[in-house]
Amino acid sequence: MDDTALMPKPSLSSQSIFDDQIAATETSKPTLFSMKAQMLEQGRTDTVLAATEDMSVRLKVYASGGENELHAHPTEDHVFVILQGSARFYGPDGETQDVAANQGFMMPKGMLYRFNATSTDECLVMLRVGTPNFQKQDKIDRLGRDGKPLVGDSKENKQVPVIFKDGVFFGD
Repeated sequence: MDDTALMPKPSLSSQSIFDDQIAATETSKPTLFSMKAQMLEQGRTDTVLAATEDMSVRLKVYASGGENELHAHPTEDHVFVILQGSARFYGPDGETQDVAANQGFMMPKGMLYRFNATSTDECLVMLRVGTPNFQKQDKIDRLGRDGKPLVGDSKENKQVPVIFKDGVFFGD
């Protein structure tokens, strides 16, 4: 049986992440989710796994070398747990923290940060847990260094087209 049919579909835009997280809150029952994801040649994906109004769980995949721009989430605490690969997190003054598989990094709301995938032979795969979900956050949920909105899937946030690796998955 092809279990890719059970694999959650990635949200490929900031709007679809928002919509998928809100839709995930429409149940009051426990949510079983799979952390299977297709690996990437280029780009990044973000897959909503489960959410309530108070918490969201997403699976993030970055191709080797993938990165984002310095930003903060003013009303959301979140944590990253590295499942595969490695990343380097950067603070606003150039401070760095290397994070490897089976390690996590807590990001308090309002903290400026960015990261890049540092593993050269595999994709970075991270579990991202945030609180609260979009319903309880400010309308502008992501700010750049200058304090202005920074859209997650923008060129300014180093977004590049996603290219999937055929037949290669995390969670097999």
